[in-house]
Amino acid sequence: MTQSVIVEGLSAWSPGQGLTPAGASGGRLLVADSWLVRNGRVRDLERHQERFLHACGEAGGPPLSRLLQFWRDMIAALPRTGDWFPRVELTAGSLELRFLLRPAPPLGSGVRVWAAGQHDPRIVPRRKGPDLDALGEVRKRASEEGAEEAVLVTPSGVVLEAATASVLWWEHDTLCLPSPQLPVLPGVTAALIQERALRTGIRVAHPERRVAELDGREVWLVNALHGIRPVTAWMGGLLRTAPAERAPEWQRWLENTAEALPEK
Repeated sequence: MTQSVIVEGLSAWSPGQGLTPAGASGGRLLVADSWLVRNGRVRDLERHQERFLHACGEAGGPPLSRLLQFWRDMIAALPRTGDWFPRVELTAGSLELRFLLRPAPPLGSGVRVWAAGQHDPRIVPRRKGPDLDALGEVRKRASEEGAEEAVLVTPSGVVLEAATASVLWWEHDTLCLPSPQLPVLPGVTAALIQERALRTGIRVAHPERRVAELDGREVWLVNALHGIRPVTAWMGGLLRTAPAERAPEWQRWLENTAEALPEK
């Protein structure tokens, strides 16, 4: 294994040198993937790897052998103590592989969401990376409404996902989420939750709903950073939230799915 340099900030990777500190980030992102590391433990890192490798292949990235070598060096460079939110990247043009090591931001147990459905600005909705700047603008507008997140919708108003999270909701005892046939990112955390629901006999459905039809329901935004966050307020509208009756037990379960990183 190539010796990797553990340093907060951005590192570039090459087969001969491994990870070395890089200058200011530059170049458009073709692919990005990120997750939470808490004291050396991660939820479903294997699925993050699969998503990143698949996305790099789709984007015309380096050969699989080189991607796997980068991944091994990146895993070795992850800190085993503290809370971190690392990101792996593939840049356009040079097809450079990079590793961004960031401290994790404060984690939330609930989330305020802009009640108005937002036009989906993404060019490549099924691949994380190319549209991060556009999604950042959506969240900026949501913050002006006192919200932390916004829900993206189709031209006809059907719920897709949030700017940085999958949207799940409950209709009676049925766990609902948008159809995978819609232009949505394959969320790692959403997949974990859906698998548990099916495994424990909970019905899963994919109804098409508009934001207004989430009124009075228990709605979750889920992602690899925050895990499960029930919607605690709809900002700028008349939508009501439901008590997060199911969320606490599911949050505890999800926290316990984290596994230790391999020894260096």
